[in-house]
Amino acid sequence: MTIKDIAGLAGVSISTVSKIINGKDDHINSQTRMRVLQIVKEYNFTPYATVKSSSDTKKFLLGVLLHSASASTALLSGILQTAQEHGYGILLLESHGEPQQETKHISAFCRNGIDGLLWEPGNADISSHCDLLKRQKIPYYFIGNTSYTPAFSIDFSQMGYFLAQSLIHKNHTCIACFPGHNEQRAALFQEGFCKCLYDYQIPCPDYLIKHTPDDAFFHEIIQYDITAAICADLETSQALLSALQRQHYEVPADFSLLGLDNNDNRSKDPDACDISFPISSAAVPHHAFGRYVCEQLISVCEKSSEEEPVYTFSTDCTLNHENSLAYPHFMQEKFFIAVGSIHKDITFTVNALPQLGSTLKIDSSATSIGGKGANQAVGVAKFGHIVHLIGAVGNDFDATFLLNMLEKENVSTKGIYRNKKAKSGKAYIYTERTGENAITVLAGANDCLTPQNIQSNEYLFKNASYCLISAEIPLDTVISAAQIARANCVITVFKPSTLEQIPEELYQTVTMLIPNRKEASALCPGISSIEGQAEYFFNNGIPIVIITLGHQGCYLKTADISCYFPATEMEVSDTTGGADAFISALVSYLHSGYCLTQAIQIAMVAAAFCISRQGVVSALIDKTSLEIHIARTRPELLIRNNSIG
Repeated sequence: MTIKDIAGLAGVSISTVSKIINGKDDHINSQTRMRVLQIVKEYNFTPYATVKSSSDTKKFLLGVLLHSASASTALLSGILQTAQEHGYGILLLESHGEPQQETKHISAFCRNGIDGLLWEPGNADISSHCDLLKRQKIPYYFIGNTSYTPAFSIDFSQMGYFLAQSLIHKNHTCIACFPGHNEQRAALFQEGFCKCLYDYQIPCPDYLIKHTPDDAFFHEIIQYDITAAICADLETSQALLSALQRQHYEVPADFSLLGLDNNDNRSKDPDACDISFPISSAAVPHHAFGRYVCEQLISVCEKSSEEEPVYTFSTDCTLNHENSLAYPHFMQEKFFIAVGSIHKDITFTVNALPQLGSTLKIDSSATSIGGKGANQAVGVAKFGHIVHLIGAVGNDFDATFLLNMLEKENVSTKGIYRNKKAKSGKAYIYTERTGENAITVLAGANDCLTPQNIQSNEYLFKNASYCLISAEIPLDTVISAAQIARANCVITVFKPSTLEQIPEELYQTVTMLIPNRKEASALCPGISSIEGQAEYFFNNGIPIVIITLGHQGCYLKTADISCYFPATEMEVSDTTGGADAFISALVSYLHSGYCLTQAIQIAMVAAAFCISRQGVVSALIDKTSLEIHIARTRPELLIRNNSIG
């Protein structure tokens, strides 16, 4: 292939071909230039055999000078792909940010007669390098966030804007920004974040701009109710996620988290993701950026465009998924909190309850999870609600058994403390054939649950509707739970088992008190009637009092209602969990919009089902089974009526 052959194929003169190849084609029609260059590249034509007689002669070779090729694989892939598509080769060199290496490589590019250069500059003075390239008539572009010109860069401002906007579309209005430590990139990312908040008329105070997820940040989450954060890189996102988990925040239920993923190959290859939690992220478009800058350089080398290029590269942003993105916690479905004891129940079936001085034969035994806190949490979970149990277990095999059972029953265990110095609680339950029972309790770790344990879980109360508290834990812990619930406008339901006196702090904070007949008598010495006992609690500040009466039903006292409700008739097998079943169903149906009197009647049916079976957790009824039974026997109960009770 000779220059004459090229001229013949292109339909132009030999002189025209020579001018185009040697870069002396300023006055040649652009279409002619492109046609000739296409043929030259297609036939891999080298003028004058292997001798390059002029520094202007095209070699269809581009130089790429990066700090590190291994750190820029996606960018380099885009450059290589585009160069090959246009018939160019690549001469790749690395400077590692060292000025001497940069000087040597610029000289090497000039010696090899490259047609153009893409250059990620270091921090040293590079004016002499630029002068050399200009003398050699080698066009060049800088790449990356640099102050040198002409430079192409990725629009990190757009990406900060996109991530903030994604959270705003989920109704987040208090969002933290972690812009990272790359000075120029961080400034752009933060600029986009602030612009987005401004456009949506959301304030952007200084405390929303953070650098590290330190302890101060977690105080600000609570103080300012920060509900989400964006991060300029996945390393910061991962560090923030780990810190959130240590503080018992659940992503995205309690906090939404978005980041930028510097590895844009991850979105194409899920197996490339080695991060332990799939954080919702937008990929930094290094590959597309590489293609763009290479196309712009080739356009200059071939003089195919007279338009000034756009130096800030942007493309449509998308999230890889929404695994760590949700509405703010206060807009999500309200959940329940149960605070109380967790036991391993060992239940013995006997002909008669133990008596002083007698030997008792046990007919059968069974082991299950128990304790008022655990029973009520499982009961609520069976009605399809999210419930967090705050309690304590010990450092033994029983603890593993209890935690596994709770998770199996769909109860969140993140509020449960494992005390390394205590044994897990146990309850020994003796049940007669008539259903009556006697219970002995080894409190164990339950006695170690402290107010500090409750306070460290205060974030759970922010999106709770009901807090169920039982008294089989230390009294100061009960008081702390009730006070935190009250401070967060959570309705508090208190079962005063084991208490001999209700302290003033509970009268001021409890919304609903539910003692049984024996508990009410013990708490109201000198008052024998059920009505009088309920009146006593009400006059001391409890707005709703329900005294459960076993097979006689229950008694309700409020400001507007004082009445009895009959029990639902069913065969009695084991009365142990009747109150827990009643409380679980009651709060579930109140939460679902039923009035108090309806919810009580439904709860009476749930309690009857429970005591008709052996055990507690295994006897608690689920919502579907309960409503099927009620629909057959008393369907009017399932029609919501908010005008009564």
